[in-house]
Amino acid sequence: MRLKMVSHRDVIAKNRDAWNASAEHHRRSAAWSQLIDAVAHKDFSCLDSTLTKQLEQVGVTGKAAIQLGCNNGREVLSLFALGALEVVGVDQSSAFLKQAHELAEISPYSPDFIEADIHELPANLNERFDVALITIGVLNWMPNLALFFSHVARTLKPGGSLVIYETHPFLEMLDPAARDPWRISTSYFLTEPLVETGAIVYEGKAEPNELQSYWHLHPLSDVLMSVTGAGLSLRAFDEYPHSNREEVYDVYEQGAAQIPMCYTLVAEKR
Repeated sequence: MRLKMVSHRDVIAKNRDAWNASAEHHRRSAAWSQLIDAVAHKDFSCLDSTLTKQLEQVGVTGKAAIQLGCNNGREVLSLFALGALEVVGVDQSSAFLKQAHELAEISPYSPDFIEADIHELPANLNERFDVALITIGVLNWMPNLALFFSHVARTLKPGGSLVIYETHPFLEMLDPAARDPWRISTSYFLTEPLVETGAIVYEGKAEPNELQSYWHLHPLSDVLMSVTGAGLSLRAFDEYPHSNREEVYDVYEQGAAQIPMCYTLVAEKR
């Protein structure tokens, strides 16, 4: 469903409420049970080879890192396996941060988790980190990328690096559940958000509820210009023909013609 854009504060608040309402669904999943067992190990990492390689190239060992939009903290904990000295995870969903604290209690590491809207970060996070990490889906929940990245940039020390691993916006034009999954169904240049009701899930069918969530389709040009506009210098940008989304998107890896499915971006604070 598509609706007229509401204020960015309202969008952020509604998305927070939708995520909080979805947390118990994720807790009941098989993935949660697997995490409970896995995070007890010192070498635990849920990061795939693409992101792991990118973070190794940037260098995380002995450094302070922050993840913006950390969900249940599994990726925050994974950064310790790459040698991070200090890791902070930020999310506005109190329900998912509760899960993050539960995982941290089992883990041999001690990350910090902060409940906050990225647009209202506490001042003690300013210029504190060597690496800032943003992973799949975070950007699509943000109604204003320029404003978002201005706050992200504040967390980095001069010379610090932003690392993004995201779904390619080209993929948003396709619907893997459609009768013809290769048929373009959504405009690349759609400006209003997609509005959904129901639990936010990674796999399977969402449980119905009356909470609206807003998913924004940002073209790559908006991402790149917002990053550089925040005072960050582009250092690396790569596109990949593999999926970092739900398994249903794997159908696009099987085509004769490869399409861009995800990307990594590295930028440095000047």
